[in-house]
Amino acid sequence: MTLKKVKKIPQRKCIVCQDRDSKKELMRIVKNKEGEIFLDPSGRANGRGAYICKDSECLKKAIKTKALNRAFKVEVSDEVYEKLLAELESYDK
Repeated sequence: MTLKKVKKIPQRKCIVCQDRDSKKELMRIVKNKEGEIFLDPSGRANGRGAYICKDSECLKKAIKTKALNRAFKVEVSDEVYEKLLAELESYDK
């Protein structure tokens, strides 16, 4: 009898709504060493990552509650939030 190894699916938590889901179902936002904040659809970019649902409503809530400011421990400008929102909406289509 051989036991088949079950591949573990990495789980992550949305920083806004606290829902747990597989890494693939959430969108990763990265802050790199240069301080740039951007969406990381590949999930492999270097830097500090935070996960949110692939839903523009969740990102709008993150903007309101300043969730990324807490996640990255920096002041995130409104321009960065607007750029992230535009990028996320382009992925939705």
